[in-house]
Amino acid sequence: MSKIVVFGAGGRAGVRVVAEAVERGHEVTAVVRDPGKYAGVWGSSGTGSSGVSSSRVGSSGTGPSGAGASGARSSEAASSEAGSSGAGFSGMRSSGMRSSGARVRVVAGDVTDLASVAEVAAGHDAAVQVAARLDVSSEEFYTAAARALVGGLGQAGVSRLVAVGIGSLLEVSPGVRLVDTPDFPAEARAFSLGHAAELEVFEKSGLDWVVLAPPPVFLDESASRTGRYRIGGGEVPALEPVFSFADLGVAVVDEVERPRHHRVQVAVSY
Repeated sequence: MSKIVVFGAGGRAGVRVVAEAVERGHEVTAVVRDPGKYAGVWGSSGTGSSGVSSSRVGSSGTGPSGAGASGARSSEAASSEAGSSGAGFSGMRSSGMRSSGARVRVVAGDVTDLASVAEVAAGHDAAVQVAARLDVSSEEFYTAAARALVGGLGQAGVSRLVAVGIGSLLEVSPGVRLVDTPDFPAEARAFSLGHAAELEVFEKSGLDWVVLAPPPVFLDESASRTGRYRIGGGEVPALEPVFSFADLGVAVVDEVERPRHHRVQVAVSY
């Protein structure tokens, strides 16, 4: 059993990472904007029961939710919705992904604040980053979050970080990322380049990090968990029409339990 801190736990990716982790017996600290919104989300009848507690740690604000679409913007949705303040857990309930007797501590924290990261991460074995904000520029948010994670996790003594990235940074041909192709949407490009700035910070750090980039297809919040996925390299994989948030959660927790990829961005897909 590991102790895992999840930044952005309230979004469509985050709720599934937490659910997957507690189903496997891990202890999870779920970092969200407003802990009061999450009573009952991870198998408790109310905040503070069935092993679920709530507290405020540091400053709050892991970010609001964003709406996703198909194609190039679907991977953007994986990140923007990951930092939502509750948009994700209704979908988790509808798809039957709930955990009984979950051991989850729900706290308020700020992934862009080094002191907050250090405080909530203390005593954990690994961290997961699935938070985002849409009220500031993507580059500003992801750069600040990456720097706070590097510094805060270092202070807390947590060396392993698993982050969800974006498929548009994968290559369509050697040296050519999807985001750099001529017809890539300008708005989605700006968001993608925020993730690129995050990668640059991680690469200069001493963290044992991995970024899992979901495919640039529709990411389904209602699809059931299959446990099926594959890890590729840095290239856009052969694509199926959809990829589920539930199976993205499986891939994330697998990398926490059995670290197979280190200091690299890799594709995750069916």
